[in-house]
Amino acid sequence: MLVVGLTGGIATGKSTVSSLLKARGYPIIDADVLAREAVLPGTSAYAAIVKTFGKEILQSDGYLDRKKLGAAVFSDEGKRKWLNGIVHPAVRRAMVWGVIRAWVRGEKVCIVDVPLLIETGLWKWVGKVVVVYTSAEIQLQRLMKRDGSTREEASSRLNSQLPIAEKLPYADHVVENSGTLMELEGETQLLINRLDRDSGGLTWLLCWLIPPIGIFFGLKSLTPRWLKKEKGRFSGKRRGS
Repeated sequence: MLVVGLTGGIATGKSTVSSLLKARGYPIIDADVLAREAVLPGTSAYAAIVKTFGKEILQSDGYLDRKKLGAAVFSDEGKRKWLNGIVHPAVRRAMVWGVIRAWVRGEKVCIVDVPLLIETGLWKWVGKVVVVYTSAEIQLQRLMKRDGSTREEASSRLNSQLPIAEKLPYADHVVENSGTLMELEGETQLLINRLDRDSGGLTWLLCWLIPPIGIFFGLKSLTPRWLKKEKGRFSGKRRGS
C-alpha cells in the first residue's frame, strides 16, 4: 500500500485537495480531526490540559475552546512544546492504526493529511510527499479574504509557519493551486493518475497477500528519505525534523 503524505500551508487549498481525493474514494487520515479527538473530554490529554491551563479554556459544554487554548500557547514556546508533547504522540498512534486498517481493507493508496508533515519530520515515514502550493502573495490575499483580517494580521499568521516555498524540496508531487477551482480539480486529477500508476500492479498484490514482502518494499521506499535526513544532518542544511 502506498502511504501518501499530503501537506501545504494555510490558505493554499490543501483541505480542498483532500476533499477531492476523498470524493474519489481514497481513504483520508486527517491529522486535524485526530488532534481534536485526542483532546475530547474523558481523554488523558484533556485532563492534563485542563489541569495546566484551568477551566477558563473550556466552553460552556465542557469541550476545549480551541481559540482560547491557541491564544494561551501562541506566544509561549514552552507551553506550546508541552501541549505538542501531549497531543502529537496520541495523534501519531491514531494515524498508525488508521494506516493499518486501510492496509487490512486492501487499499492501494492511503492519504495522510498532515499540515505539519515537514515540520514534525513525518515526511520521512511516508512513501510519497504531496505539497499543495500557491505563492505567498496569493496565500496572503486568500487568508485576508477568508478571515476578514488585515494584511498585517494575515502576515503574522503566515510568518508563524514554515514558508510554503521551503516545503517544495520535500515534495514528490506538487499540486499547483494559483488559479480557479476547475484548474485545481485538473491538477488533482493529474495527481490521482500518478498515484494510481505508482500503487498498482503485481507488487501491490504481493505486498498485501504476503506481509513480509510488504514490509520489505516499505522499508526500501523509505530508505532514500532516511538517507536524505542523514545527509541534511551532516551538511547543516535545514530539514523538516
